[in-house]
This record gives sequence, structure tokens and C-alpha cells, in this order.
Amino acid sequence: MAPQGSPAPLEFGGPLGAAALMLLLPATMFHLLLAARSGPARLLGLPAPPPAPGALWSPAAPLLWLSWLGLQAAFYLLPARKVAEGQELKDKSRLRYPINGNPIYDFFLGRELNPRLGSLDCKYFCELRPGLIGWVLINLALLVQEAELRGSPSLAMWLVNGFQLLYVGDALWHEEAILTTMDITHDGFGFMLAFGDLAWVPFTYSLQAQFLLYHPQPLELPVASVICLINAVGYYIFRGANSQKNTFRKNPSDPRVAGLETISTATGRQLLVSGWWGMVRHPNYLGDLIMALAWSLPCGVSHLLPYFYLLYFTALLVHREARDEQQCLRKYGLAWREYCRRVPYRIVPYVY
Repeated sequence: MAPQGSPAPLEFGGPLGAAALMLLLPATMFHLLLAARSGPARLLGLPAPPPAPGALWSPAAPLLWLSWLGLQAAFYLLPARKVAEGQELKDKSRLRYPINGNPIYDFFLGRELNPRLGSLDCKYFCELRPGLIGWVLINLALLVQEAELRGSPSLAMWLVNGFQLLYVGDALWHEEAILTTMDITHDGFGFMLAFGDLAWVPFTYSLQAQFLLYHPQPLELPVASVICLINAVGYYIFRGANSQKNTFRKNPSDPRVAGLETISTATGRQLLVSGWWGMVRHPNYLGDLIMALAWSLPCGVSHLLPYFYLLYFTALLVHREARDEQQCLRKYGLAWREYCRRVPYRIVPYVY
């Protein structure tokens, strides 16, 4: 554990790692989009040739994108909306401004925790609205295009659209819960979150639907039923774990969580050590990964490309879990060590 008052170690490999990721992430996104359109659809092959320059630019494209952001910002700023308080910051009254002193690292992670334009919280706005809703609209556009090409959408396309619509709808319905996530409470609003929210999410999370448009897959009803069951199990774990945690944070005396066992910490907060959070340390991640598998299975098993999201998300959640472990250790100290002793598995019971 770092000594009291010492600066936290730099994440993501420091400035060099941040610079590499800022080059690698956009390149990966374009490679995936080109691969999904190509005949071989090889995830690990050489990148497909890009379209002609004229096909990559349209005067209407930036206008459409700015209009989309403006529409979402207008919805965000509507006066008739629920207002929820975020997590209490260290100074209990002011926003934190982490200063690292390196322009590359600062640009990647963001120097300001909660940049605002008037009442528009830029990070909170981008976290859910334009990217996630854009993801659903891209999926829907691909479904409509498949219907135009083949007469009707395939069962596989319906499943991918339905599963991912459920996921996005759940995120928007439980919007307040995002205020307790690492993105909001810890990470600044830099390249990582801005690019991730506005480009990576809508264009790479829709990869399964893009693949199915160019590479239709037959899917029998019994197999589709099994895939639906897998997604339902994942969603049940994901929603159950998150709801239990959010209920406990709001009101530990709530009858739904009052009987759960906890560990006291020096900060005055309690760590759940039973229920979903006594099974593994991050049961919500387990549910996320099961759902990610269900999203890929309608694309068959002949190509690795549709499983990119599952592979990427596994790496992301393992890395995110490691970051969260370090933060919790610094915050809760011995209480966190006791929790880890009581709950030894991080994401998958008896495996990891």
C-alpha cells in the first residue's frame, strides 16, 4: 500500500502507454470497421483497403454529427429532469483537479474530473447519451439495411439488436447508478473517455450487427433459444449485483439488503461480504462477460471478428478490476485485505 500522502502511481503505462493507446485505439477501430465489410472478415489479417477518399467525406457528415450532439445536449438540459447527487469528493465541496504535469498523460486521462459548460457536465453527458444511443441507432440502421437487401432481417440480427437494446435501455433506466462508477468518480475527461464514449462505443460495439449485414449467418430456433438463455443469465447476474450494491449504498437499512454481512472500514463505509458481492468481488463484471458472449454467438463460430468485443471487454474488465483493487486498497487498507481474504475470487468463481 502506498504511504499516506504519496502520489498514486501513473496508470495505463504512464505517458508512453497513453501515447501508444491514442494511436492504437483509432487505428483498431478503423481496422474493425473495414474488416467487417470485407469478404474474408479476418480479425487478425492485414487491414482491408480503405474506400476512396471521396467516400470518406461528406459535407453533411459533420453537420449531422453536430446536430446529433446538440439534440442530446438539449435533452440533457431540459428543466424537467431528475437531479441526483454524485459521490462525495475528498474536499466534500469542490471538484478535484488532478495535476500530473505531463501533457501526453494529462491529455489521455484528462486533467479535470468534471468539466462543465454551464449546467452541462461534459463527461456525464458523453458517458451515456450520444454514444450509447448512437450505438442502438447504428444497430437499427444495419437491421433496416439487411431487410432492404434480403427482404427481412435475420433471426441473428434480431437477437443482436434486442440484446444490445436491452443493455442500453438498462443503462439509461438506471442512469443514476453511473454516478458511483470509476469513470465518474476517478477518471478525468480526456482522450480516453471522450474517444471511448463518442467513437469507440457506437462503432465497435455495433460490430456484431455490422458483421451480420455483410456475412449473414443461419440460426435455428433451438440454438437461438439457448443464446437467449445465456443472455438472460448474464443480465440477471449483472442487474442483480448492481441493484444490490446501489440499494445498499442508498439505504443499508433497506429490507432487501439489511441482512447482508458487511466489513467495517476506517472511512465509515461498509463493504458487502455476502449476497452477490460475497460470491466474487465483481459479480457485475461476470454478468457483463456472459452477455458479451451471448451477443457474439448469433454470428456463428467461423470468424473471430464478431468475438472482438468479448476479447476486448475481458481485457478491459481485468485491467479495470486491477485498477479498482489498487484504489480500494489505498482507500480501505486492512478492511480491503480482509474482504479479499473472505472473497478470494475476483470475477469468475473458482477460476479468477
